[in-house]
Amino acid sequence: MAKNNIKIIFENDDFVALNKPSGLLTIPDREQSEKSLKEFLKDKYGEIFTVHRLDKDTSGLVLFAKNEGTHKYLSRLFEERKIEKYYVGIVLGQPANLTGSIEAPIGENPAHKGLMNVHRNGKPSHTTYEVLEANKYYSLVSFQLHTGRTHQIRVHSKEIGHPLACDELYGDGKPVLLSGIKKKFNLSRHEDEERPMIARLALHSYKLIFETALGDKLELIADVPKEFRALMQQLKKLA
Repeated sequence: MAKNNIKIIFENDDFVALNKPSGLLTIPDREQSEKSLKEFLKDKYGEIFTVHRLDKDTSGLVLFAKNEGTHKYLSRLFEERKIEKYYVGIVLGQPANLTGSIEAPIGENPAHKGLMNVHRNGKPSHTTYEVLEANKYYSLVSFQLHTGRTHQIRVHSKEIGHPLACDELYGDGKPVLLSGIKKKFNLSRHEDEERPMIARLALHSYKLIFETALGDKLELIADVPKEFRALMQQLKKLA
C-alpha cells in the first residue's frame, strides 16, 4: 500500500484525521503481516495514539491522537457516543423505504469465529439510514451509527435484505461488473477481461462531527469514493 494513497483531511497539534484507503489495516494485526496505517503515522510523527479503527476493507475517516490527553478525550467521546458517525455504502438492490432505523442486537456467530450476526442475546445495536440514490441493481445509502459494534453496518444491511456490494462475509462477495447491468456490453479492444467497477467492500467512513477539547464544533468529511459515484452515474445513464 503506497503511502501517497493516505490523505490527511485535517490536522492540528492534538490529532490528525485521515482518509484511509480500502485494503489497509488501521493498526497492526497479530501476525504483523503487513504495514498498517498506524505504522505509517509512527514513521511520520513518532508517538501516535489509536482512537478508533476501521475494518481493513472499509475506507474513509479515521482519527489518531498525538498526545495522551487528546487520546483520552477523543476515546471518551467515542465511548459516550458524542461523535456523530456517518458512512456511505453501495448496497445490492433497492431498499423499500428511503429512510429507516435498524435496531437489532449483534453478537458473535458461535459457529464462525470473527463473524457477527443478529442475535437476541447480542449487544443492543442501532443504525439509521437514508437512500441517496436508488436503482434496482445497486443503491447508494448513507448510514449513521448510533452504537459501535463490530461489522455493524454490514450485519444490519444484510438484516434488511440489502447487503453491501462486494462483501465477502455478509453478501455475495462478487465484484460489481458493468456487464451484469448493461445488456449490450462489449469489452474495449484493448482489454482481455472486464475490469470491475468496484472490487472492494463498498463501505466508506464519510463524516465525523464532534466538539474539540477547546469547544469548537468540527465537521470532517472524506469525499464519497470516485468508484461509488461512477457506478451511480452509469446506472443513471442506463435508467
